Order: sequence, then structure tokens, then C-alpha cells
Amino acid sequence: MTMSIDYGLPKKRSLTLKGHRTSVSLEDAFWHAFRAIAQEQGKPINVLAAEIDAARGVEAGLAGAIRLYVLDWYRPKPAP
Repeated sequence: MTMSIDYGLPKKRSLTLKGHRTSVSLEDAFWHAFRAIAQEQGKPINVLAAEIDAARGVEAGLAGAIRLYVLDWYRPKPAP
């Protein structure tokens, strides 16, 4: 099985959290997945980013927290 993955460098993306502009560096694949998740949840991307920001610990960076959120979202869930 071959996968077509863009291994490009992360790009800076702008977000607004609690009324303040901030930036995160994310690869295109994570950014597109993050946007798709926000759309699926019916939330603006800044709202989802703020929720992730509020839930992350101080030891975790926002970009890493977003990557882990995306990974968890798409990871198969065990059957109940």
C-alpha cells in the first residue's frame, strides 16, 4: 500500500483566541484536517482552537495540541 503524503514544512497559520491574534505552525495535512473537523462540528475554526487551547496543559504547545486533537478525531474508536 502506498500513501501520498505531503511532507512539506509546517506553515504559520493565524488564529484568534480570546480576542487576541496568535499563530500556530502546522503542516498542510493537519491544517486541512483541522478545518474539516471544525466544519463537521459546525464551529468556526477559532472556536475549536479556543476549546483545544483551554483543554491543553501548560506543558503542551497549541500546535502540538491541535495535531493530537486531529489524530484522536480520526483514530478508530473501540466498539462499545
